[in-house]
Amino acid sequence: MNQSKSVLENSLQLPNGTIIKNRILKSAMSEALGTTNHNPSQSLVTLYKTWANGGAGLVMTGNVMIDRNALGEPNNVVVEDERDLDMLIKWAKAGTENGTHLWMQLNHPGKQSPKTISKEPVAPSAVPLTGDIKSFFNQPRALQVKEIEDLIIRFGEAARIVKKAGFTGVQIHAAHGYLISQFLSPHHNQRTDEWGGNLANRIRFLVETYKEIRKQVGESFPIGIKLNSADFQNGGFAEDESVEVIQKMSEIGIDLIEISGGNYENPKMMVADVKETTKKREAYFIDYANKARKLISTPLVVTGGFRSQKGMEVAIANGEIDMVGIAKPFALVPDLANKIFHGNYKTVQTKPIRTGIKLVDKSASLLELGWYEQQLARIGKSKSPDPDHNVWISLIQNVLANGRGVFLRRRA
Repeated sequence: MNQSKSVLENSLQLPNGTIIKNRILKSAMSEALGTTNHNPSQSLVTLYKTWANGGAGLVMTGNVMIDRNALGEPNNVVVEDERDLDMLIKWAKAGTENGTHLWMQLNHPGKQSPKTISKEPVAPSAVPLTGDIKSFFNQPRALQVKEIEDLIIRFGEAARIVKKAGFTGVQIHAAHGYLISQFLSPHHNQRTDEWGGNLANRIRFLVETYKEIRKQVGESFPIGIKLNSADFQNGGFAEDESVEVIQKMSEIGIDLIEISGGNYENPKMMVADVKETTKKREAYFIDYANKARKLISTPLVVTGGFRSQKGMEVAIANGEIDMVGIAKPFALVPDLANKIFHGNYKTVQTKPIRTGIKLVDKSASLLELGWYEQQLARIGKSKSPDPDHNVWISLIQNVLANGRGVFLRRRA
């Protein structure tokens, strides 16, 4: 046991009084462990029980959809009614062992729903996705106002069910190019009604979604948000607007803000094109967090890049962030937090998952996602992760399971 307590062991009190036992957040990862009918599975129960007993203060689920007609990928879990309440209760019970907080990340993919799943995806405007990935998606249809209002209610209803099942919070996924992120972006949202145009209108869908969730779950139930610092896309959601959104969400009562960045067209979190100075500091979005910190008091999380215990501790000790968001390392070392607290953590080296063949590695982000999903599947079967899992075997397994869709970028 360490002689001196790590700053990561300090508890965190959220604005609504909720206490999280330490400063380590297992950030959302795509698990693809729902059933073919989009129900929660025993594998998810086992996986989250493992993480709960691994020491993290807060564990975030991978994105859970609010509409069975709008999926981001095969085997997404969907919560739109109480049909799976018994299994959700089991999942929540397993994931809250050891005093762990388990929050469900709620999401709608918007146009980021592959053509193998969605014949006609919906979006704020009929603006197609571009670049290398456009052939994987159908042209979206612009949402009607009544549909927008229905989706807001769906978010609230899902949150109500999640609370009833025993999850201890929810996170609104407003990042990575999914529907709420599309509403925020002037590139993707070209509406001329009250849901588009200036930022005050583009933020309306997010604000109304938050208010509906709050109405359904009450004041004491934590609601977080995952937000892009920017889309890193010409004409898209820029940093100055992101800061305004953070200020607005803080003002109306959000409990925890997780910072990320990018979308399917520019997946900033999935590629290693960050500056060397940023790599050394480990946290990809720490500079943005520092700007936000001066404007709001809501607790902040940065996810992306953290690997060493020192890097995590420095970010917390300096007051730059309130929690450290970690994703991939938890797929390789499920008890990462306990290892830190017991003084036997070794920095997780997450090697690039590559075949060495340029044409195949062009879809490196998908190679990585599939490889990591397979690690989560192993844990869900009570097996240990396999950090030496062969990339070619992983690719073959992925192609057999997903077909051509394996070469499609997906985000948590």
